[in-house]
Formats: sequence, C-alpha cells, structure tokens
Amino acid sequence: MGLLILAASPLTPLRAEVSKERFDTVVIDAGHGGKDDGAKRYGVKEKDLNLDTAKRLEKILKRRGFHVVMTRRTDRFLHLQERAKIANRYQDAVFISIHYNAHPDTSVKGIETFYATMEGRKLASGIQNHLTKRIRQTRNRGIKSGKQYAVLNKTRMVSVLVEGGFISNSWERSRLNGAWYRQIVAEQIAKGILIHK
Repeated sequence: MGLLILAASPLTPLRAEVSKERFDTVVIDAGHGGKDDGAKRYGVKEKDLNLDTAKRLEKILKRRGFHVVMTRRTDRFLHLQERAKIANRYQDAVFISIHYNAHPDTSVKGIETFYATMEGRKLASGIQNHLTKRIRQTRNRGIKSGKQYAVLNKTRMVSVLVEGGFISNSWERSRLNGAWYRQIVAEQIAKGILIHK
C-alpha cells in the first residue's frame, strides 16, 4: 500500500454545444486560492495542491505546442465568475478546473471528473480513463454531471472539473502531498486532453 502502480466550437449562452474537433488553447483553472483554502487537513491545503498540479500540467501542454492560459499563477483569490470570464475570452479552447476532494467520512477515496455538456462528457471520460488507468490503488468514482458548478456552467467552451483524490482520507492525503503523485495527475490529464484534440 502507498505505492502507485504504473501501467506503462464555442457554446452559446444556453449551452447548446457545437462539436469541435480542434482547439488551440487550454485554460487551466487551479481551484480555490488566497483566502479560500478549499479542503484542508493536517496542514495540507487543497489550494496549494491545485496550483502545483496546474503548473505541472501547463508545462506538459506547452511542450506539446498548446497555448495555455492560467486563471491564477499565485496564491490569490478569484471569484468563480472571474474564472469563467477569463476562460470565455478564448473561443478555440477547452477548460480544465483542477481540484482535490474531501468528505466527512474519512474512508472515502478516489478520483472523479465532472462535466456539464455532452462534449464535456467526452473530455471527462478521456481524462478519467487515463487517470484511473495509471493510478490504480484507489476508487474509480467515474464521470458525473457537474452542471451545479459555476466554473462549468458559466464557461462557453468544453469544460471539465477534475477531483484528483481525497485530502480527508489519510492514505490518499499522503500520496496527494507527494510531488510524484501530482506529476502523474498532470501527465494523465494531459493525455486525456490530447486524445480529445
């Protein structure tokens, strides 16, 4: 236990989806920040994990030739509407919001990805499949509708929200707190993006 097993078109305001096969830009949203720590347990803060993972993903995507936009690069607070406003400046883009989870029941663990539209569902499925293919010693919580999330329902492009594990679960928290784990999360999200392109 504790080891990771390795396996080698813009939308209208009403969210009517235009299927796009190509996009030039990835908007990466590191959830929370500033006065908003997100989930936190025993000194581990979600906002820090989110930002670190987002920066790792940015590096990978830039090496693959993508134009990458970050909603935040530092520990600063942004309203959800501000995050969507940044994303909506770009038409040929996808939006990835990065998070880590928490639950009152500390036995709960796993990875899940949320979407708000059918095109978002395809991207969520690709990302979730890549994450759970490589990160096997956790629960595959699947893909789920996330229409309740402002960063998904206010962005006018293909958008997903990734929950990379539970800070509230002590075993999973110890992994999330490792740079190696966040690097793998970033790599697998990138693979899911690449197959969607």
